[in-house]
Amino acid sequence: MRASRFPLFTSKQTPADADIVSHQLMLRAGLIEKIGAGLYTWQPLGLRVMRRVERIVREEMDRIGAMEVLMPAVQPAELWEESGRWSLYGPELLRLQDRHERDFCIGPTHEEVITDYLRRELRSYRQLPLTYYQIQTKFRDEIRPRFGVMRAREFVMKDAYSFHLDHASLEATYTDMHGAYTRIFERLGLRFRSVGADSGAIGGSVSEEFMVLADSGEDEIASCSGCDYAANTELATSRPQAPTAAAPLAAEERATPGIHSVAEQCEVLGITPDQVVKSVVVMADDTPAVLFVAGDDELNLVKAAHALDADAVRLAEPDEALAATGVPRGFIGPRGLPDGLRQLVDHRAAALVNFSSGAGRADWHWINLNWERDMPRPETADLRTVVAGEGCPRCAAGRLEIHRGIEVGHIFQLGTKYSEAMDARVLDEAGEKQPLRMGCYGIGVSRIVAAAIEQNHDASGIIWPAPLAPFDIGIVSIGADRAPAVAEAAEALYNALREAGYEPFWDDRDARPGVKFADMELVGLPHRVVIGARGLEAGTLEYRARAAEASEDIPADQALEALAERIGSPSSSSAG
Repeated sequence: MRASRFPLFTSKQTPADADIVSHQLMLRAGLIEKIGAGLYTWQPLGLRVMRRVERIVREEMDRIGAMEVLMPAVQPAELWEESGRWSLYGPELLRLQDRHERDFCIGPTHEEVITDYLRRELRSYRQLPLTYYQIQTKFRDEIRPRFGVMRAREFVMKDAYSFHLDHASLEATYTDMHGAYTRIFERLGLRFRSVGADSGAIGGSVSEEFMVLADSGEDEIASCSGCDYAANTELATSRPQAPTAAAPLAAEERATPGIHSVAEQCEVLGITPDQVVKSVVVMADDTPAVLFVAGDDELNLVKAAHALDADAVRLAEPDEALAATGVPRGFIGPRGLPDGLRQLVDHRAAALVNFSSGAGRADWHWINLNWERDMPRPETADLRTVVAGEGCPRCAAGRLEIHRGIEVGHIFQLGTKYSEAMDARVLDEAGEKQPLRMGCYGIGVSRIVAAAIEQNHDASGIIWPAPLAPFDIGIVSIGADRAPAVAEAAEALYNALREAGYEPFWDDRDARPGVKFADMELVGLPHRVVIGARGLEAGTLEYRARAAEASEDIPADQALEALAERIGSPSSSSAG
């Protein structure tokens, strides 16, 4: 492609509303253009990158026998009402009515549609297993769309769904899909980890996320320094600590007027946060509960939802906490709580002795409380977020490390969640109707583009991994309007590269060299060759890899061979 015939809309200015690097560079490099909150037009340069992602995804899906379909973006409400998600999914579901006042939504995902499709078509276990996938635009009405295409309202996703008669078959396809996802992210040239994860609104009992490692990631990942254990901190656990061996001391109440925080409590009582049990009132599906965690721990709301068997858990407002316990927030403790109020204590807090807690009345705290002696120990559960340095739960020597990551893929074992709700069944070998067992597998195609930039950039712009780059190599001709030999050499190399199967981008614009170099750096092509009159007189061209610190000369009469050595074969640069 010649730059003179390609809309290269680059900018030196960083948009004021772009908070992270990928958003800034995608706008500056002309990959996307914003038209509304969380809504973007993919410009030709950006679309080329996304198409490369799609190609690799398709190849790996086809490789494991998945079949591509295309389902409607607009979905009838009846299907979502059958699954129970019409009300459960919440305000992220964009709802609309047609001219007949029938309810529809713009699909954020397609479990209901694919289940409805196959309950109409499948009759016998002999037709199983089956896996379908699509690459399609989705819409989720984010309350605060941000970070460009990283958290946009409209986005492109690959979603796949598998159907099985039994769990063993589901597990086999889940394993195949895990392998396919691993190959996809390896071929894209990204540094990533697969981690155990919460299934969220999709549902299911087992799920794993694929995270691109980047400091700007919204998710935290805990991984072991000594083994392959890794999990999102929403689910990660650590090695249990040995119980405290201190002898119980006499409990007593202490006046603590105006004290609310753990830090203030520790200062007044002369203790440390690990000697405190803090009481956190939450609303679990609008039902109050009190959760106890150690003073130096953070309550994990996702774990709390699992422990309370709730669809959603949030921190109670001060008036809700007061209504549930009868005590102002900051002074709530495990003694004297109303009968019937659900209580759970984290494993670590349950092992504490001689701890401090709220006294159940304003301006007073207990010290030296002990479970069982002073009040019953509630049901225990894993309620805390792990921190760096804790022991690995899987191996004896490893320690947990915390990384930040960007979720780009998620695979689920759904089981019969949707088939039971929507009566999707087939006859088994004995002629009995059995609910289909399902798997669900998603990849954020458009998000991968942003995640790759977050992981691969410098002060000058993007540094594309070769399989993602919109073009394989950039050609910069300098002074071609004054030196016909430069124009001829650039044209010859451009045509030779194309004939060899590469996709070159030739900056043949009538622009200053500094402008061309800046644009080439910003756009981030992995390879660049400069053709100028001085170099041609010396019989050389100037080559530089985008990530390299310096350029090198290559022989002009063997340019194609020299570039092929550095770029690799056209098949590897285009398809991984």
